[in-house]
Amino acid sequence: MSRVPEKRDEGGNLIGTVVSVFQPDEIADGHYVYHRDTVRQRFHTTVQGAIISLADILPGKAPIEDSDRPENLVDTLRYTKPAAMDAADLSKARLAESPWSDDYWAIYLGILGKRYADPSFPASQDWEDNYEYVRSRPFHEIVRSGDAAAIDRLSPSEKYDLLVGDPKGTLTGAMWAEGKSYHDANGSVEPWMGICHGWAPASYMLPRPRKVVTALAADGRTNLRFYPSDIKALASLLWANARTVTKFIGSRSNDKDPETDEVGRVTSSRVFDTNPGTWHMSVVNQIGAARRSLVMDATYDYEVWNQPVHGYEYYYWNPQSMQWAANLAGATVPRAQFTKDRFAKYRTRSFATVAGVAMRVRYVVETSPSHRESDAASNDAIRTVDYYYDLELDGEGTILGGEWYLNRHPDFLWTPPPGARARTPSDQFATGSFSPREAMPEAWRKAAWRAAANGMPLARIVEQLIQLANA
Repeated sequence: MSRVPEKRDEGGNLIGTVVSVFQPDEIADGHYVYHRDTVRQRFHTTVQGAIISLADILPGKAPIEDSDRPENLVDTLRYTKPAAMDAADLSKARLAESPWSDDYWAIYLGILGKRYADPSFPASQDWEDNYEYVRSRPFHEIVRSGDAAAIDRLSPSEKYDLLVGDPKGTLTGAMWAEGKSYHDANGSVEPWMGICHGWAPASYMLPRPRKVVTALAADGRTNLRFYPSDIKALASLLWANARTVTKFIGSRSNDKDPETDEVGRVTSSRVFDTNPGTWHMSVVNQIGAARRSLVMDATYDYEVWNQPVHGYEYYYWNPQSMQWAANLAGATVPRAQFTKDRFAKYRTRSFATVAGVAMRVRYVVETSPSHRESDAASNDAIRTVDYYYDLELDGEGTILGGEWYLNRHPDFLWTPPPGARARTPSDQFATGSFSPREAMPEAWRKAAWRAAANGMPLARIVEQLIQLANA
């Protein structure tokens, strides 16, 4: 049960080595769990109290708990019975277009202050090396030099500061200041730290920026080219730092080495979630029925962990015979006939039957930013992973809960609700309109300076750039 699920690329090829943002010793001893938790706390309220143990929950663990109910996550919970899902042809689904891939904009590289297109930018593991390079080559001096190629290679936040005419370069300063605070306190900045929690929801809550946008800087002379990667970066930062509404299910676990029973199943309630019944209903109702993405925290995965889901397909197997089944009927075992149940002591008291499911999930991962002038779904990085679990059903065929057959499974799920927008308090002051052919109006510029002081780009500017990129 402790096996790590296999991951494959878009072509179905097995990925042998996972790109890690954690140090090998942190992976080996499970210390990365604590690192991840510092980011989780940004968008989830801590559940007070000790980790729930098996003694706290017996008899029966498999029932779906209050913090793990799919109706608190999905847009509409229409399907709670596998038979109804199959009848509605929801055994597989894929969104019309994948959420867009983007960088996680690591703090040690300066977040949006990273001059990713500059071949001389050190991209060092040492935050101080990267900061010193940018500090010794201020972007205002580069603009005064008139070197159009060098201006084009400036970072996303530097271009933004020029667009809004910020004489202090406030947004860029905020990017490097965040790294400085960690560096001063600890002597280094961990490479896993970034804004994936902003990229993940922005990738499907905002349209894909498809083309490069040329806009006039506030000085009225300098033309700035915002590539799709630059616009995505600003969108990710907006959704990382602005207040948004989030629907969240599951609970956090800080247990680096959770206890397991005689069959290898974890006994901690918080490590066990998300419940397989919750997982199945959430994915089918959200991706299959609502045709909208959600974000999963794949705890087993050492990549940056907030991953937007793109699609799925599921198949059946019989948990008694452990053989593949052609349909739900062939995979369903009545309670009285389920004599090989390794999880019998955890089962819901009222379950009538159990059915085995194998789900292949397609999700989006990060890519490196570039000066590519157009962007499309073909540029996204997609991974697939297989999860094995069973579903406990009542006498009417409704899902009650279930059991994972691999301990490495999604930890928690979250998504903004439909129509949610990320906004800064300063957006209300950006009145009137903005044209990329003219210097930005004063009201917009001053509003942008105020938002930048809190590490945020103005939402109206981000959304306007996306609209121009798709015109």
